[in-house]
Amino acid sequence: MSEESQIIKVRLEKLRKIEEKGIKVYSNDFCPKDKAKFILDKYQNLSEKEIEKIGVEFSLAGRVMAKREMGKIIFAHLQDETDRIQILISKSEISSEDFDFFKKYIDIGDIIGVTGRVIKTKTGEVTILVNFFKLLTKSLRPLPEKYHGIKDVELRYRRRYLDLIMNPKTREIFRMRTQIIQYIRDYFISEGFLEVETPMMQPIVGGAAAKPFVTYHNALDMNFYLRIAPELYLKRLIVGGFEKVFELNRNFRNEGVSSKHNPEFTMLEFYEAYATYEDLIRRTEELLYGLALEIKGGPKITYQGQEIDFTPPWRRIKFLEALVSLGGIPEEILRDRSKLLEFAKEKNIELNLKDPRLGKWWAKLFEELVEPKLIQPTFVIEFPVEISPLARRNDLNPTIADRFELYIAGKEIANAFSELNDPRDQRKRFEEQIALRDIDEEIPPEIDEDFLIALEYGMPPCAGEGIGIDRLVMIFTDSASIREVILFPHLRKKEET
Repeated sequence: MSEESQIIKVRLEKLRKIEEKGIKVYSNDFCPKDKAKFILDKYQNLSEKEIEKIGVEFSLAGRVMAKREMGKIIFAHLQDETDRIQILISKSEISSEDFDFFKKYIDIGDIIGVTGRVIKTKTGEVTILVNFFKLLTKSLRPLPEKYHGIKDVELRYRRRYLDLIMNPKTREIFRMRTQIIQYIRDYFISEGFLEVETPMMQPIVGGAAAKPFVTYHNALDMNFYLRIAPELYLKRLIVGGFEKVFELNRNFRNEGVSSKHNPEFTMLEFYEAYATYEDLIRRTEELLYGLALEIKGGPKITYQGQEIDFTPPWRRIKFLEALVSLGGIPEEILRDRSKLLEFAKEKNIELNLKDPRLGKWWAKLFEELVEPKLIQPTFVIEFPVEISPLARRNDLNPTIADRFELYIAGKEIANAFSELNDPRDQRKRFEEQIALRDIDEEIPPEIDEDFLIALEYGMPPCAGEGIGIDRLVMIFTDSASIREVILFPHLRKKEET
């Protein structure tokens, strides 16, 4: 029998004995009125005499994280959602029967409620001197060892609840994630945008290039796709007369898993009528600069040892210029397929030889050679139209799109463009995509005719943008992997014990 199994057996026996005493082990009749952090913040800088004068009684509840017995007193640490605070169980404050119960039956991991007044120990630690306690939940499994915690990184993701219990840093990451999302929501509402919800199950996949998940609807007797993007539905709302819309949405892409990719992820998408991608550049700078001030207290943050400065204006670089100056590709071979292929082989980069689109080759080379070098916030502009099927052509150069991608710390954070609102051009580009379906499974399987009908009714000129929330949270929480900022990341199935 393993050590954990032995502990479980002992705790089950304790539970049985407690219930034999007529005590409810899983009661729900204790309502804490206070939080650990509030008490610590209020009393940390007061002297013992000043604390005695206040004499207020507090009630709080949490998980027992440590316990040490010292004769007629027992010290323990109680952890609630805000912090960890020391409590003192003393025979001078409670009955001998209650003292013995705590000593014998309360284990590390149990959830209890306590009431008592604040004191300071000889070492100056703020402590609750308990005059009443109640067992609220019996923990049957032992927590990970205090000083070593959860060594197995994958176990942290599989049993995130344990990670949250044991790791204050993890709890802080997800508190900050909530703050980031709330700031973004407040920003757009204050700017006159309408928050909307669009379908997650779509009859036709669209709005991005990605392989979708497919599900079957019994009542309608048809397949639906979990959305890869909400773009085409949000544009329908622009057609309908809403001039500023945004959605904080869940997207699903049936693709690989990595430190930057999770099959289910969170995106912000927003669309603004009578705006261009230049307007969105300014809005993006304003949004993320304000976010840095709100979350970090200043425009500069540190990510994986590198300082990142969000102070506008940010660097801009053209797509093809970046391939040359940062990617090291000689300009004269950019449009020479054979020489470009030879260059890629020298760099051990595999290009899709079946795909005739030169822009796709450029995009692959950009991903491998340029992206990792874009550390400071950088707008990459002037993308080829052939890899921008929903973006408006540039008026002066119809081979490039009025589009940008934002990169920070070597990661693509945002994609935006002035939207294509000419239904004739949009149909032509959809048809060109469909013709390549056999060599690129990320291309939508059919044309969204209803979206084209919507464009034929007339969509005002507008611009739209998508921002990856998970990657943004990675940067602001200094997290190396996307799994660190998603509460329950997807993992390969494993037999649980």
